[in-house]
Amino acid sequence: MNFDKLKYVYFIGIGGIGMSALARYFKAMGCQVAGYDKTATTLTQQLINEGMQVQFDETVAALPPFINNAKTDELLIVYTPAIPKTHAGLMYLQNKFKIYKRAQVLGFITQNSKTIAVAGTHGKTTTSSIVAHLLVSNGCNCSAFLGGIATNYNTNFISGNAAKPNHVVVVEADEYDRSFLTLFPEVAIVTSMDADHLDIYSNHQTLIQCYHQFVQQVQSGGCIIIKSGLPITTTAAKQISYSTAQPAQAVADNIRIADGNYLFDYKFENVSISDLQLGLPGRHNIENAVAAITAVLQYQLNAMQIRNALQSYQGVKRRYEKIFANNKVQYIDDYAHHPEELRAAILSAQELNSGKKITVIFQPHLFTRTRDFADAFAAVLSLVQQVILLPIYPARELPIDGVTSQMLADKISCNVQLCEKENLLQVLQTKQLQVLLTLGAGDIDQLVNPISQFLSQRYEN
Repeated sequence: MNFDKLKYVYFIGIGGIGMSALARYFKAMGCQVAGYDKTATTLTQQLINEGMQVQFDETVAALPPFINNAKTDELLIVYTPAIPKTHAGLMYLQNKFKIYKRAQVLGFITQNSKTIAVAGTHGKTTTSSIVAHLLVSNGCNCSAFLGGIATNYNTNFISGNAAKPNHVVVVEADEYDRSFLTLFPEVAIVTSMDADHLDIYSNHQTLIQCYHQFVQQVQSGGCIIIKSGLPITTTAAKQISYSTAQPAQAVADNIRIADGNYLFDYKFENVSISDLQLGLPGRHNIENAVAAITAVLQYQLNAMQIRNALQSYQGVKRRYEKIFANNKVQYIDDYAHHPEELRAAILSAQELNSGKKITVIFQPHLFTRTRDFADAFAAVLSLVQQVILLPIYPARELPIDGVTSQMLADKISCNVQLCEKENLLQVLQTKQLQVLLTLGAGDIDQLVNPISQFLSQRYEN
């Protein structure tokens, strides 16, 4: 697709983390950008503050005037498959215009650039944001479309200059709805391939086959950086394995904790970088850093550049984000919504807070995911001392008979309590808290500020 004459872009689902990054890209291009989302959030308010028009009414009457006034080659309409097919605006626009999925548009944007694509059922956002930070902080001409708000930049979109030489684009290669198959990267990272999105893929094996197809799309002469042990191989490009725990080509060695930070040594072929410091908790994040370092080595960064940039990396909002802490209580918020993501967050909290009582507030995300992984969720949540379960966040789904938070609670072996969002602070008032985690990908983030304020008042120094 040629964007040369493009003047207007409309997004159905503009408040999504991936959609908002695209919206910011087109706004930076000088386009007039507008969009619909279901509810107002901090992110939609930021888009409004940046000069975009955001509506929360799905009716046709609420569509901006440029929809019907623009010439065909001046208008682009983008939607996310997370929007229900019965959405009034979507149905109207589908019948009147050619509209594009978010993934298709990302494919158009990256087709003429050197692209680093990060795939995986978890680890994508942290790994891609580390890659982007290592490049940007060392002066590389880099654009990045991230699945979270990078703390260093306070945005999910970093703007480089596609018209200048050596432009590199960092993207998350999302497996949902097979979106990553629109990408043909120069470098690909695969962090994980756990079963997920079984509402889209009939089974885990079908998901793995789709990952096989993705890595075959890496450009000739490029490379694929794959977590050691994943059942995936390719002949399309150079393949590099990485790990912190298994034999691999790129590894983290001598992992230790000093002053609350992780230190490690990186080794790959003839490259050895000692005493790297990562401010993020969890050995899984060291593994993400190993993958990111291996990727940027393909772009001629040296050891000193990597060491300095990694030390300045501040993480991603809602990825084990420390919200509040004093000598009485610590509060962490995390986007985790898959059993393995919950496990990583909980084990990190346990490792860094040995002997302290851990309380988890969990909002299950999607009825299908809760149904498919109920036993795994229960096993992981049973690792902590107490769990507060919120109702399932439905997102795009309708309820499934028998799939409820109570169903999940019945499988959990520790102290568990069900709670509505509006009653959460009253429930917390009855708990003795030392380490508190909020986990989930729904609208649980709207509770973060109220919880933080509650804790600061209750646990004053």
